[in-house]
Order: sequence, then structure tokens, then C-alpha cells
Amino acid sequence: MNYRDLKIGKHGLPTWDALAPIVLRFTERQGEWQGKKLKIAVADDLELPADLRLLMYSRTSSINIIEDRVGWTISELSTAGILDRTRRGYYQVTELGRKLLDGPDEINRKLIHAQPLYVQHLAELKERQGRKLSVGSDVSEELPASEMLSQQVEAYNDEVATSLLQKIMESEPEFFEELVVKLLVAMGYKGPNGSAWVTQQSNDGGIDGVINQDALGTSTVYVQAKRYNKDSKVLRPAIDSFYGALSRNHADRGVFITTSGFSAAAVETAREFSIVLVDGIQLTDLMLQYRVGVQVKKNLELFEIDKDFFED
Repeated sequence: MNYRDLKIGKHGLPTWDALAPIVLRFTERQGEWQGKKLKIAVADDLELPADLRLLMYSRTSSINIIEDRVGWTISELSTAGILDRTRRGYYQVTELGRKLLDGPDEINRKLIHAQPLYVQHLAELKERQGRKLSVGSDVSEELPASEMLSQQVEAYNDEVATSLLQKIMESEPEFFEELVVKLLVAMGYKGPNGSAWVTQQSNDGGIDGVINQDALGTSTVYVQAKRYNKDSKVLRPAIDSFYGALSRNHADRGVFITTSGFSAAAVETAREFSIVLVDGIQLTDLMLQYRVGVQVKKNLELFEIDKDFFED
């Protein structure tokens, strides 16, 4: 494949969506690809001149631009449900991807972004950002460089959190129950001498997880975890049922966590019963905050002049 036959973008290299059909064909041909090897294979297939093939973002950067752009293509295709992450770092074409490859339409940015999973991804991202604006974020056209960088990092992390929720939805229900217990432990609910466990599904009595906050179990938090699709909100009967389970255990502390959201009636009922609600957006925000299911990619240091150093 000669790169000159593709749509060219920044740095004189093909755009990420121009690379999408190539990525899909490579992946379909082999069945499953390791992400790193797939990026190199696609980049090598473009017949780029050496200066473009080896081009980095800057003299001090170690990131190869064309391989990074293929990586972006893989990410966009995965978000749209066209590629599937089969295991850590590995991808394969989904049934949707095969249909698009065999279909009459050009596989480009417009088509990829029109897929239902991608539309849902954008809607969630918009809601996540809207929540932050609603609590008093300062929106200004003229911001200092440090604040602009901070907002860029926040926007990047919002993308990660949104993708994280999709990853949770792709996992097994049992994994989600274990995840929420691990998160609450990371948040400090277990305490230094407590214990935490996921209940057996066959006999959970409406309780998915239990956290004893001390060695004797005198203070206990009960957990309900519901993995719902984004458009399926938790309704009031689910809260009533959880409250019943808490009452049977003589409990006064309950946390209800879902991947979707809660109806207004469910929120009001939970407030009456003193049940803490955590929806999908708050769940993934907490996972980033407490480093559950994620890792720090890079630490950045921002400097400012120490004015006291220059004063007598």
C-alpha cells in the first residue's frame, strides 16, 4: 500500500481514519493481533520514505508518529465496536467490523463515529464534562498555560474514564462485583484490620459484597452491584429490594453501584433509606482517583519561579 494513495494529514502522513481499512484487513487476515506488532506491521506496509517512517514528534520524543497514529486508529475502532480487545494488548475484528469491510460504504471518520457504541461514548463524555461545568468550573477564553495544560490532562482522563466504563461492560458480571469491592477497599472502607469479600451468587440474599470495617465486624458496609446498559436506569424497586436485604442483615450502611444511572424515584428512595448511590460516571471517576483498573501513564512537572529566592 503506497501511502500517497491515502488521505494525508499532519506531518505529511495518512490520517487515522485513512488507516482504518488497512488496520481492519490486517486484523481480519490474521484473526488476532498484538497491538504493538499490528502498529508496526501497518506502518511498514505504507511504503513510507525513511524520513517519514522514522519521524518522531520532536527531537526529545521517543514516540514514532506513524505508529502512534495507527494506535489511535485501533483505539477509535475499538471504541466503535469494530475491533474487540480479546485480551490484554490483543485485538480482533468484530462481526460489525466484517460487515463494514464487506459493505459498500467507505470506512472513514464519519462512518466510524456513526456507530452506536461510539455515539454512546460521545454522549457519556459530554455528560461527564457537563457535570464538572455544573459544579462551578471556570470557563475562560484566556487561561494561563498551566491551566490550559491541566484542562487538557482532564479531557484526556475523561476519555480514559469513558473507555473504562465500556471495558467494564464487556466483562463478566462476576468481575464487576469483584471490581466494586476492590474499589471500596482502595477508598479505605475496609480499614487497616477489616475484611472484604464478594458473596456467592447462589445465596447472596440481595447482597453482592460485604466489607467489615474492623476486625470484629462491628461496622459493616453492604454492597449491591448492578451492571446495566447506559439506557437502562436503576428504578425504585431495585432500591426497595436492596433496602429489604439490608434490613434482613440489620444493617444501616449500604452502597448501590451501577454502570448506568438512577431514576429520580430511585434517588429519592435511596435518600430516605440512607443508601449511597454511585452511577457509572462517578464509578469510573473514582477508579481513576484511587488507581483501580488504571495506571499512571506519565507524570508531568510544572515549574514556576521561586520569587523568595531572588529577594533579599
